[in-house]
Amino acid sequence: MPAVYVVEDDQRIRELVVASLATDGHIVEAGRTAMESLDGILRMRPDLVLLDLGLPDIDGLELLRMIRAISDVPVMVATARDDERDIVALLDAGADEYVVKPYSGAEIQARVRALLRRFSQTSTGLTVGELVIDMRTREVSLSGELIELRRMEFELLAHLASKVNEVVTRDELLAAVWGQPYGGADKTIDVHVSWLRQKLGESAAEPRYIHTVRGVGFRLVEPK
Repeated sequence: MPAVYVVEDDQRIRELVVASLATDGHIVEAGRTAMESLDGILRMRPDLVLLDLGLPDIDGLELLRMIRAISDVPVMVATARDDERDIVALLDAGADEYVVKPYSGAEIQARVRALLRRFSQTSTGLTVGELVIDMRTREVSLSGELIELRRMEFELLAHLASKVNEVVTRDELLAAVWGQPYGGADKTIDVHVSWLRQKLGESAAEPRYIHTVRGVGFRLVEPK
């Protein structure tokens, strides 16, 4: 069963979240403070951390940075801050997902399942049609032939492939791949997508894997 560590200083919320995730089949432990939780995460080595930002000893954003210094465990941040600048800061600090308070037990269960599913797919590799992405070696092959990608080309392709068949917005790509604030330069994305398409043997006019969703972003699909 997947193990989840919950960092939450509010006892009522902490108990509700622990009970909800345990009911959904997870092994759950929890901590009230940042330092207690850091020790618990090191000991438990969970599959996912659910992190509240409002902690009594250290700001949750600082704890996130501390976790990232020692582990690549998926981290979902629970926050009451829904301003875009705050969300960008969370992503830049290493958050993999976020949920805005207040949330229901059903929502947190679904979000945890989705994040765990996403990372279980990307922990070793992703396969979309004849396209294979190895996350450990950072190698990409198409129809059995290795494709040489630059670092940001690989990051872009891997992010699109982690959400296969989903529309990924330009803002999300700028934040997740380039670490830029929302509303950054779209030209950066267009250039890298163009390079990727060339290496995948396709074009914007005749896409196979990477499809443009006009005015929104891109979607990576399995060719028919």
